[in-house]
Amino acid sequence: MAGAALLLAPVAAPWSRLPSSAGRRVRCAATAPAPMGEKTEYRDGPVERAFMGLFARKMEKYAVVVSSSGGKGKKEKRSRAVWEWDYESFVDVSRRVMVGRTRAQQQEAVREVLLSMLPPGAPEQFKKLFPPTRWACEFNAALTVPFFHWLVGPSEVVEVEVNGVKQKSGVLIKKCRYLENSGCVGMCVNMCKIPTQNFFTNEFGLPLTMNPNFEDMSCEMIYGQVPPPLEEDPASKQPCYPNLCSISTPSAPICPKLQT
Repeated sequence: MAGAALLLAPVAAPWSRLPSSAGRRVRCAATAPAPMGEKTEYRDGPVERAFMGLFARKMEKYAVVVSSSGGKGKKEKRSRAVWEWDYESFVDVSRRVMVGRTRAQQQEAVREVLLSMLPPGAPEQFKKLFPPTRWACEFNAALTVPFFHWLVGPSEVVEVEVNGVKQKSGVLIKKCRYLENSGCVGMCVNMCKIPTQNFFTNEFGLPLTMNPNFEDMSCEMIYGQVPPPLEEDPASKQPCYPNLCSISTPSAPICPKLQT
């Protein structure tokens, strides 16, 4: 998901974010998402909503249609226009892509969506423009902060160590908007972390590791670092958020979506 976002998503226009107001929900300023336990409120402008719609419409082809009674229903006769989507409906489509699919099938669906968002030959062009050098890693980290804002919320470039070398190719997502809105560990890992890592590493030839912190919903992206096998990744052993996820299994020691 994030791979195509980096190439296609816009830098969110400053005028599209309105100043915050008092209340229980905390509106997102440039650097201050809500603390854990509270939900950040975003004011998305037409540009951000358009890109949510572009991604959601691509993903909708893989999503199960759920009727008002909770069962599978018929597809809508008219597709929503890109500007008719918001972040909640974008996350809902992601959730419906998971229905009836194994972990591997969910990740493959995201890969297909990402490829469909790119022009022909884009991965090959990316490899030519950004071979896996320190400069390429730092450049992509710098691009991530503005281009990913609509998708993951506020972030900043940080110094990391890659193969014993310190470089500014890390990005700290302060509180991931996708995880905060979905409340689902399985969606984080299967629909974002693993597909994005694989897409950059395998399709673009630029290694990327993403380390979500499920205690505060932050996430560290490290360009240039080869991701570990899933079975060695701590993210693969996370339990559900029982109070946040609508499809959670509180009794399970590991989120079931990470096991099947």
